[in-house]
Amino acid sequence: MSNSFTKQFRKHWFAVEATPIYVIIGGVCVGASWYLYRLAMGPTIQWTKSNPTPWNSIKPNQTTKMMTVNHQADGKWSRDSL
Repeated sequence: MSNSFTKQFRKHWFAVEATPIYVIIGGVCVGASWYLYRLAMGPTIQWTKSNPTPWNSIKPNQTTKMMTVNHQADGKWSRDSL
């Protein structure tokens, strides 16, 4: 009983027709992980031990964008440490 179940499982799970599906799903998972890592380490957010929540240090009138349209702000945001 166990031997026939194993044969049937391997026959359907490791079928040649299913290989492209595994490659595509694996590529999507790797690509999504890379993109999330890229977003987390980008220049807009700085993750340091001294500033674990960088979004809390921005004051109400500061602008964090390089170019703003129809926005009046008194102060400018600067990235002090890298």
